[in-house]
Amino acid sequence: MNFKTDIFEQFDKKWALLTAGNIEKFNSMTISWGGMGTLWGKPVVTAYVRTSRYTHDFMDDNDYFTVSFYPEEFKSVLGVFGSKSGRDIDKMNYEGLTAVEAGESMTFAEAEVTLVCRKLFKQKLDETNMPDDVVKAFYSNDASHDMYIGEVADIIEK
Repeated sequence: MNFKTDIFEQFDKKWALLTAGNIEKFNSMTISWGGMGTLWGKPVVTAYVRTSRYTHDFMDDNDYFTVSFYPEEFKSVLGVFGSKSGRDIDKMNYEGLTAVEAGESMTFAEAEVTLVCRKLFKQKLDETNMPDDVVKAFYSNDASHDMYIGEVADIIEK
């Protein structure tokens, strides 16, 4: 497996879709927080999901998830996936994206790169361990995040 990228821009500037579930039922959401690295001798991806998000339940209920990256022309679609809930609209059949299986999870055919991840770890982010300015900026009026760490089991590139 080999994936070369600018890890500081990949999530923050390009965004990504986090997807969990299977062909029968899955959900995706846009993420701009995440990381890639090595933990326990394994290549890993870290993703953060607010406990209030519909995708959170899918992350908890499944052993695999995907993180997929898209060309610039899909930025508006990713904007919808980040601002609308799968509870309210059928994002998984949203115009412009074609859902496909990826290992034991799902992705979209239009992705340039999909990282298929096996969930290794989940932990609630404890606001008492964060600087006050971070809590004020990100948590004063919104739900907390859970951190998920997944081992990269496969990399699918176009």
